[in-house]
Parts: sequence; C-alpha cells; structure tokens
Amino acid sequence: MSRRPGEALKLCFYFGEHDRHRGRFLSETILGLCERRRIASSVLLRGIEGFGAGQRLQTDRLLSLSEDLPLVAVGVDAPEPIEALAGEVAEIAGDGLLTLERARIPAAGGGASREPHEEVKLTLYVGRNRRSGTTPAHVAAVAVLHRHRVAGATTLIGVDGTAGGERRRARLLGANADVPAMVIAVGERAAIGAALSEIDEAIGPTLATLEAVTVCRRDGVRLASPELPSDGDGDGLGLWTKLMVYCSERSTHRARPSYAELVHRLRAEGAGGATALRGAWGYHGEHAPHGDRLLSLRRHVPVVVVAIDRPSRARRWLELAEELTERTGLMTVETIPALRISGPGGHLEGGLRLAGRPD
Repeated sequence: MSRRPGEALKLCFYFGEHDRHRGRFLSETILGLCERRRIASSVLLRGIEGFGAGQRLQTDRLLSLSEDLPLVAVGVDAPEPIEALAGEVAEIAGDGLLTLERARIPAAGGGASREPHEEVKLTLYVGRNRRSGTTPAHVAAVAVLHRHRVAGATTLIGVDGTAGGERRRARLLGANADVPAMVIAVGERAAIGAALSEIDEAIGPTLATLEAVTVCRRDGVRLASPELPSDGDGDGLGLWTKLMVYCSERSTHRARPSYAELVHRLRAEGAGGATALRGAWGYHGEHAPHGDRLLSLRRHVPVVVVAIDRPSRARRWLELAEELTERTGLMTVETIPALRISGPGGHLEGGLRLAGRPD
C-alpha cells in the first residue's frame, strides 16, 4: 500500500474477546465500522494475557482462564475519519480503554530524519504473508531495522482488519496475504530514517506512522528517566502514560515468564489494566532477530506488554517494569489522551481531546 505523507491519528481500543454489542461480538462490530469508514489500515490483535479495570485475569497459559482473552483493535488514517471512528467506538464500547495517538505518515525515502524528536516509534502496516522476494516482508523489514541498529522491532500478526479500506479477515484455508500485520520499531530518529528508506526499497512503499517515544531501558541499561505529566495538564486534556515492555517469551523472572510476572505484579498492585501480545518475529538490543520456526521444539518469540494508566499511578508501574527488565528487555514510555469506559451506565474517566484540536 502506498502512502501519502501528512498528519495522522492512531486509535487503539482495549477490550475482551467475549464483549458484545446488541448480540454481536464487539470485535466484529468495530471492524465493521472500520470497513464502513474505509479506514486506511486497521488491525485486530489477540492478546495472550491481561486484565482490565475489573481486575479479572485472562491468560492462554491456563485452560480455565483462556476463554475471554484480551483484544486490541488498532486503526490509523487521517485525523478526521479516526476522530469520527473514535466517537462511534466510545458509544458502543461498554467496557474498555480507548486511546488516540498523534502520528505522522512520513514521505518515502526516510522521512523520519525530519522528526523533531530524538527518538521515535515507527509502525509499518503490511500484509501478513506479503513477500520481499522469497522472504516474508515483515522478516525483511526487521532485518533492515536490526542492521541499522534500531533499538528493537516486533511483528504483531493480526486476525482481522482493513487494508486500503478493504476488509481482510484471516481464514483457516487461505493464503491470508493481505490480512494486516504491524511491525513496531523504536529507536533514534536517524537510524529509523535510514532503515525506512531501505525498507521502502526492499518491500515497496508501505503505510507507516511515526510517533514520539522515550526509550527508557534496554538490556538492563537505563537510558532515560521520563518526566511524567500531572494527571491534568491544565487544559483538561487528561493525559495518560503508556508503558510498553518488549521482551522474549523465553525470558524469565523468578522462574516465571517475564511478561507474565509483569502482568501479575501490575494486577496485584491495582493497575488499571495490562495486555500482553505475542509477536511472530523481532528482536531487542543486540539480540539477533528471532521468532516462530517450523521445526523449533520451544517457542522463541517476542512479547510486548502494554499498560496504560494515569501518570500518578504509572510512576509505580515504571518501577515494576524496571525491576523486571534489570537484565534484558526494552522499555518505552509515551504520553497520550485516553478514555476508560466501564460499567453498564458507561462511566467515563479521561478524555480524547488532543492539544491544538477543538472539541
């Protein structure tokens, strides 16, 4: 998919696999809205562990707790269609957390070099079985990012979504070439820009977004101590903190998978919610790219944990994440507007108004 440079918005909605709206699964309704509004790219991701505001833990590691796994719906496009989509999702959400994130679609040829931020998050939206020669496009993109010493990159495979406004569902019997996948990479803007230019040559122009991010920790080394805003920024925007921890499914802390330990610790201390997503391919730090292989007896895949909360509460979550990444892993922080919707009456906490944009 080609891209037009300019401002964009990214919507993320965190909810449950069994959530419904008027008798239909909420995931089906939301992806139907993306299709109706012809959203440039949307991806439905299925989590492997997590909890929401109700504190109910779900995990694919235990059969009894695997029946209602967390889902994340992501949509990216120009601001107007995403703001309209956000309003519709908020009306039908029931329970869940909705965020809007400013992004920029870079020009072909490494537009990251013009970003005002020293560190950026690059997200590529590619078909899950799209190829670069004989290599999957997402594997080729990760290899380029690794070669340019970008801090880390992870491929997340979608189960449903839209590409160029067209619905693309994963099917048991089918190539699923155009079902969306996301490659998320974080690092210095110069390295991201150089890599993006080469990725365009390797796999062709692809929808991509750039966002400001702070890389806090990598493989046990503290790189930055982010300054978190207050819960209210004075303009009523209600800024929230988004923590993302990238690790391997094999990495452990006190004999438990690191991602599971982080989710459990966050829940035990009263965090508003967390979602763990299993990647298909990726790396962080100096580690070589790795992921699912056909003949592998033990999975060696990347995992991403996302936790979003008020800054006053998130300070503690950053401390927990630092403890669990004392030897390995990649940790980033972003500041975003978010809206938590809970309860039959649709209790609201937070808001989605962006600075510089009218209500």
